Amino acid sequence: MTMVVLQVVLLLCAGSSLATDSCSPNVNIYIHKISLNLSKRRMKASKRHTLLTFKFFLITYFILLYISYQSIRLFTAKKVAFSAGLLESGTGHTGPINTPKTLVYKKVFSNIGGAYDPNTGVFTAPVKGAYYLRFYGHSHGGPNMAVSLLKNGKTQCSVFAWKPTSNGNASNGVVLTLETGDQISTQLWQNTWVFDDPASYTSFGGFLIFPL
Repeated sequence: MTMVVLQVVLLLCAGSSLATDSCSPNVNIYIHKISLNLSKRRMKASKRHTLLTFKFFLITYFILLYISYQSIRLFTAKKVAFSAGLLESGTGHTGPINTPKTLVYKKVFSNIGGAYDPNTGVFTAPVKGAYYLRFYGHSHGGPNMAVSLLKNGKTQCSVFAWKPTSNGNASNGVVLTLETGDQISTQLWQNTWVFDDPASYTSFGGFLIFPL
């Protein structure tokens, strides 16, 4: 539209020399105003482009910073894993007795992070996180075999074999969200038993999947 107006003005001014003399200063002023207007628009566009570029850079920077933080956090997170068999040596049954009994796994295969206590049979979560826990129970024919996994004294899951005629085997596992200091153990039910020997048929283990 601006160019059309400019062309009309130029045509009118070209109609006569008198008109040209009188219009030339006005045309020059008008052209100057248009040039200033275009310059201002270019400056605004340049500033807008610079602002968008800065915002993009800032967003990218914070995304990379967050990714780096999470990577460092996971890399430096405490490593936790343990596995243990019931009997450190020998062969035999544990139980049956007339009260529930915490099973103490003496044959430690691994205890990365030192969170499992082979003197009490208790695993204590050193950090808040998602943990995988698993346990196995075995018995010969006779009484029932039943073991539960406990979190802070409360049953989470269990295994059970009803008076096996020869051998009874069962296993169970669960993913739990644990707070720092939460305690995990396994408990033999009253009037039941489990068997173990150097093959470690009855065992307990777990590991930290990731911290929270």
